[in-house]
Amino acid sequence: MSDSIARLIDHALLHPTLSDDELRAGCEVARQYNVASVCVKPYAVPLAVEALAGSNVVVGTVIGFPHGSHATEAKAAEAKIACEQGATELDMVANIGKAIQGDWEYVEQDIHAVVEVAHQHGAITKVIFENDYLPNDDIKIGLCKVSERAGAEFVKTSTGFGFVKQPDGGYNYIGATGEDVRLMRANCGDKVQVKAAGGIRNYADAAKLRDLGCTRIGASATAAIVEGEQTGQNQSGEGY
Repeated sequence: MSDSIARLIDHALLHPTLSDDELRAGCEVARQYNVASVCVKPYAVPLAVEALAGSNVVVGTVIGFPHGSHATEAKAAEAKIACEQGATELDMVANIGKAIQGDWEYVEQDIHAVVEVAHQHGAITKVIFENDYLPNDDIKIGLCKVSERAGAEFVKTSTGFGFVKQPDGGYNYIGATGEDVRLMRANCGDKVQVKAAGGIRNYADAAKLRDLGCTRIGASATAAIVEGEQTGQNQSGEGY
């Protein structure tokens, strides 16, 4: 079905341990469910382009992943290589430290450098905020504003790897929340879309985030999400 939630999914193949065989298998999952795109590690762009040839699934990759700390010139170079190898969607991580300290000129220029390369190659850019790291909504709103001014097509909640030290000494992350999707949607203009990513593991939660305004969903649990829609699953473990 053309309106299936599958067409909102960017199938994430970003785990550090993935082998080439596992990446190819992940691309086959993406092809099987006819998702919007795969999001692969930068070196895997040629592999994904080859694996998905003839399908409707486009190839995306990550830039400055996962912490956004690369020099702007490195991010732009990474974007150029990815586009030349066939990526048409770039999920870049904003410079989180610069955003927290309020250096908005730097953050905007950093994003624009990647957007400029993307547009030269007919690609789009999604700016990852990594909301788990951000101490207040004002910073999230600021990132919405500079992403829009820089020409990005999407703002995105999380990498899925934004692990934060917890009170017990362990590390965990929250990822996408309904509150953040609402906030980001409310603070971007109509030309900027919202992507939710991180911790989305079933259809019910994906559908709720879609209903709150996101038009892409980053997930590795693609099979569970799509099959949940097909079987009418409506149970959610989250309170979006």
